[in-house]
Amino acid sequence: MSVNIVKPSILPGFMELIPRDQILFNKMLDTIRANYEKFGFLPIDTPVIEKSEVLLAKGGGETEKQVYRFQKGDTDMALRFDLTVPLARYVAQHYSELSFPFRRYHIGKVYRGERNQRGRFREFYQCDIDIIGNETLDIINDAEIPSVIYSTFKELGFDSFTIKINNRKVLKGFFQSLNIEDSTLILRAIDKLDKIGMEGVEKELNNLNLDSNTINSIKEFITIDGSNEEILERLEGLGIDNEIFEEGLNDLKTVVKYIGLFGVPENNYKIDLTIARGLDYYTGTVYETFLNDYPSIGSICSGGRYDNLATYYTKQRLPGVGISIGLTRLFYQLREANLIKAEEDSLTQALIIPMEGCIDKGVEIVNRLRREGIYSQIYLEKVKMGKKFSYADKLNIPYVVVIGQEEVENNVYTLRNMKTGEQQSLAMEELIKELK
Repeated sequence: MSVNIVKPSILPGFMELIPRDQILFNKMLDTIRANYEKFGFLPIDTPVIEKSEVLLAKGGGETEKQVYRFQKGDTDMALRFDLTVPLARYVAQHYSELSFPFRRYHIGKVYRGERNQRGRFREFYQCDIDIIGNETLDIINDAEIPSVIYSTFKELGFDSFTIKINNRKVLKGFFQSLNIEDSTLILRAIDKLDKIGMEGVEKELNNLNLDSNTINSIKEFITIDGSNEEILERLEGLGIDNEIFEEGLNDLKTVVKYIGLFGVPENNYKIDLTIARGLDYYTGTVYETFLNDYPSIGSICSGGRYDNLATYYTKQRLPGVGISIGLTRLFYQLREANLIKAEEDSLTQALIIPMEGCIDKGVEIVNRLRREGIYSQIYLEKVKMGKKFSYADKLNIPYVVVIGQEEVENNVYTLRNMKTGEQQSLAMEELIKELK
């Protein structure tokens, strides 16, 4: 009976890597996790599938239109589209069991029915941290977040990057001083500055029926530049008599002061008054991180401060601050730009090659090496010697341990360095020492 062969393929918008790329991806993920833990963030993991009524409690918005939703029996469920909504549900549900401020990290896959295009994914890893307060959360927490970003990206191998900082209250207060209450469309126009330039922004502002004085004020405001201290002085010098603006400016001063105290060098963080972030979510400090030499990659890490995490699940007021690294997209873009390169084909340090009749001894040796923490494997196939060495070569395994009758009798083993071709005969303890 003939079998129908199905062509092996995956859906568009999903990433699948060969082992050498997966090793590099996992190393990046492990670096991010280690940095999050170093700063005292606690791990959580939530189900990939949530009740639709919980996941979509907020309703509306572009993201919700992209949700994968389905029914099984009477249960209406959906795949999580970010890690923030599950965090809100988690904190509300486990409120009495948590210690506040609650510092959590969550690294996991999320799902969005994005329009298929290069570099956009429907399944992707997010790496989030958040600090959640109970009723209040000190502004200095906002200054610690950039030190986590700095530590993480330094350890990932980057030096030239800028954490851009702004405060939504500064923007809101400024617009109120111009008698603009709903600044959403203006912020959307400003958000495109990098793509369409100042002329394009001015054109969009004209289309919003703003008078020329207002447009000039907005242009002057968003082009305020200089060192962080100079920008703060110029904002102070505007003399804007608005409570929200003053509150935002004081917050920004505090955050900038403490970012330095937390050890982030001044050339790695900068106030940028064009950074707006999540128009209907963030209420205070906002962050966007860019690689200085590769601005086209866009923001590699973003987030900010919000007033209330879990409005839809509890009456408790839970302010917070957090950031997210979209690791799948970041990995894809760094690889496309040749900024990272997969160089390891294997995690194995030593390949044990037993000759005929020596498999028992080979198994004993590989067990011993593994107990010593040396990543090892044993070649068990009955093929010619050349093919066994070729296997080690293709996977870039650095060492081969050959075990023949002579080695078994003398308890001395041949260690071959695959890079140099150098061979030496070593007793077991010497072999362990050499491989460690």
